[in-house]
Amino acid sequence: MSLPAPRLSSAGSAPVSTLPGVGPKVAEKLAARGLCTVGDLWLHLPRQYEDRTRIVPIRNLRGGVPAQVEGTVDAVDRGFRRRPMLRVAISDDSGGSLVLRFFHFRAAQVAQFAVGTRLCCYGTPRPGQHGLEIVHPSYRVVDAPEGAVLGDALDPVYPALDGVGPAVLRRLILHALERLPECQALELIPQHLLTDLGLPALRDALLAVHRPPSDADLAALIEGRHPAQRRLALEEMLAHHLSLRRQRIALQAYAAPVLSPGRLARGFEATLPFALTSAQRRVLLEILADLAQPRPMLRLVQGDVGSGKTVVAALAALAAIDTGQQAALMAPTELLAEQHARNLGAWLEPLGVRVAWLAGKVTGRARAAVSAEIASGAAQMVIGTHALMQEAVRFHALALAIVDEQHRFGVHQRLALRDKGARGGGVPHQLVMTATPIPRTLAMAAYADLDVSAIDELPPGRTPVRTVVLSAERRPELVERIRAACAQGRQAYWVCTLIDESDEVVAQAAQSTYDQLSGALPGLRIGFVHGRMRPADKQAAMQAFKAGDSDLLVATTVIEVGVDVPNASLMVIENAERLGLAQLHQLRGRVGRGSEASSCVLLYQAPLSRTARERLDTMRETTDGFLIAEKDLALRGPGELLGTRQTGLVEFRLADLARDADLLPLVHDIGAHLLAADAEAADAIVERWVGGASRFAAA
Repeated sequence: MSLPAPRLSSAGSAPVSTLPGVGPKVAEKLAARGLCTVGDLWLHLPRQYEDRTRIVPIRNLRGGVPAQVEGTVDAVDRGFRRRPMLRVAISDDSGGSLVLRFFHFRAAQVAQFAVGTRLCCYGTPRPGQHGLEIVHPSYRVVDAPEGAVLGDALDPVYPALDGVGPAVLRRLILHALERLPECQALELIPQHLLTDLGLPALRDALLAVHRPPSDADLAALIEGRHPAQRRLALEEMLAHHLSLRRQRIALQAYAAPVLSPGRLARGFEATLPFALTSAQRRVLLEILADLAQPRPMLRLVQGDVGSGKTVVAALAALAAIDTGQQAALMAPTELLAEQHARNLGAWLEPLGVRVAWLAGKVTGRARAAVSAEIASGAAQMVIGTHALMQEAVRFHALALAIVDEQHRFGVHQRLALRDKGARGGGVPHQLVMTATPIPRTLAMAAYADLDVSAIDELPPGRTPVRTVVLSAERRPELVERIRAACAQGRQAYWVCTLIDESDEVVAQAAQSTYDQLSGALPGLRIGFVHGRMRPADKQAAMQAFKAGDSDLLVATTVIEVGVDVPNASLMVIENAERLGLAQLHQLRGRVGRGSEASSCVLLYQAPLSRTARERLDTMRETTDGFLIAEKDLALRGPGELLGTRQTGLVEFRLADLARDADLLPLVHDIGAHLLAADAEAADAIVERWVGGASRFAAA
């Protein structure tokens, strides 16, 4: 981690304790949120704005629209029904009236609201029992003749900080802004690029965002489209991009073993009962070209459910094994890891490759024996869960680390697997895979340290899954449909979003669904699986379903990843409106894995929100995982889609990858220019926005 560049300005790197009113306790509270320097306060950006520059007549108030009003207290009512409550009625010259409602108040406050007192209040009016009301408005008593003193700028509202009140925080940020240096001392992006884009300098952008003038476009500010916000979003995305690229450059300084496919890889491909698709072939060639280099590969392979990522991973692993070294595949759950072990064992062991399997349930002598095989190199292909990263596990010569469903692992876990193969100044190649397609814009921003490949073609023979959206009132029809499908020798899933009943959430719990379906379908063999079961019981239930010993499997979303039962042709998802698009798509991918026509029924509880309706309509209209991912990004944002806390990326303060996607090509261009021509400025931008978090960003 480099120190801040000198031209970052010493003003920005001064500790917050140098600001008026910041003693040790306040400094500690600020530091808990990463606000340690004056520059950190510059970048603690408002989340919204309040317009206190004008008074709105009470008669003109609109429900849901924040406003500032001034009126006289007409009546005060202090009640104690279920809990203490204070209601204050005010009116103004427009002839309108408004109720101020308080649930938390002190006796001294009540005394302020004497009839005839003039108040200036700000808040969001909502319909109440007696017309519009504002719950817990901010307010102050004003002198009647002079009236309220209006602000000359929009008031910023900052993310809350424990132990630091909003007024104190606003004052501290104003003090910090007074120390902003002149434009030239602060600017790190070449001026001609900003001029071409019509974007302000950083100093002007910070002042505009923290203290927007009264005539600023409030709608643009709230939506994050104001030129000042775009300027800050550009630099924030650039900081993350540079951080990832810098990590990639650092990784490339290591050596890695040169790997190439030989007898085993050729033999394996010859035994496959199908030909690789053109997409699989293209991605495999990209991987093999990486493995042939003496520097570490870091490649993400994304492909839709059933696109054949595992076969490509197996061929990559054989390139390592052909060269006399080891490959490891780590999966997030025992269920998925064991399935990989079965598939790869069936493929590779006939070729003479020793496939070892290690998970938490492998204990005692069996664990010791597997560990010894891994350490000696006798186990050439090692498959497991987090257990692979335990200190006791030693590899003889790990040349390729494969991580499946990589977004489900924490950063330190992926680093630990990579470090297992570190030896003599070298590290293993890394291949990460995901069945959750990532939108191009998100991949450009979140995976700038990775080469990204897409298997964007399904193998022939996969039948499209027909998706139907039904109200929960039509459950009886579904039960009959399941009876008919199972009578024809097919199997079905019924997925629930909760295990137990909940008073707060209207969702059909898995346990009660299992009981109801068992009563309604006495002739069927019904299995049950959920995340709280003991691993052995869960595995037994899944195995029974896969073997055809049960007709219907009632399950929670534990079956989302990696369960492969070609005979299952019907999927019912209860309370589908509660799930995100990526998860719905993953669940739907459990059917349609054979040649039989398959269906997915999305059962919803009315009424539907607008977003939920959009999600269900998208599922009905397309089975393309990449299109679904783009829609999911627009609906949910990047944090939820990626699982930001697990990727190691710091959450963006201002930038929004869906809204600001058009800036990404420019971010890449500026990033390439700075890395080549001005490494000092690149380091300073990363330090300014990302700081110490950057060291994990490329794991």
